[in-house]
Amino acid sequence: MGKLWRDYNLSIVLLALFLASWLGQGIFQWFEMANEAQAHGETSTLSEFIPAFFSATFENWQSEFLQLFTMVVLTAFLIHKGSHESKDQDEKVDQTLSRIEQRLERIEQYQPQNISTNDGATPVPTAFLNGRRSGSPTPLRSTQND
Repeated sequence: MGKLWRDYNLSIVLLALFLASWLGQGIFQWFEMANEAQAHGETSTLSEFIPAFFSATFENWQSEFLQLFTMVVLTAFLIHKGSHESKDQDEKVDQTLSRIEQRLERIEQYQPQNISTNDGATPVPTAFLNGRRSGSPTPLRSTQND
C-alpha cells in the first residue's frame, strides 16, 4: 500500500478530490430538487434525480473541457510574451540551443586529435586518457565520499 501511495499519490489525491466534489454536487442538487418539489407540493424521487444529476454533471464537464480545449488551441497559435504556455518561449529555447551549439563547435575546434585504438573500438580523446583532463597532471577525483 505504501508503494502504491508513493508511486501514484497525485492521481489518488486528484481522484479523491473529484469524488468528494462530485458527491457534494449530488447532495446539494438533491436538496435543491427536494426543496423545489416540496414548494410545488410534490415529492422528489430518485428516478427524477439521477437524470438531472448526470445532465448537470455533463454540462459542467462540457464547460470545463471546452475551456481547456480553447486554452490549449489558442496558446498553440497565439503569443502572450513571457507566458510559459506561449509559443514565444520556443523562440527563446531555439536561441539558447543555437548559442550552446556554437559554443560546442568552438570547443571542438580546440580539442586535441583523437587516438584510434587497435581493437576497432571508438577513439578516445587524448584529453581523457588515463583519467586525466586536458593539460591537468592529476587524475580526476571520485565524487563518492570515502
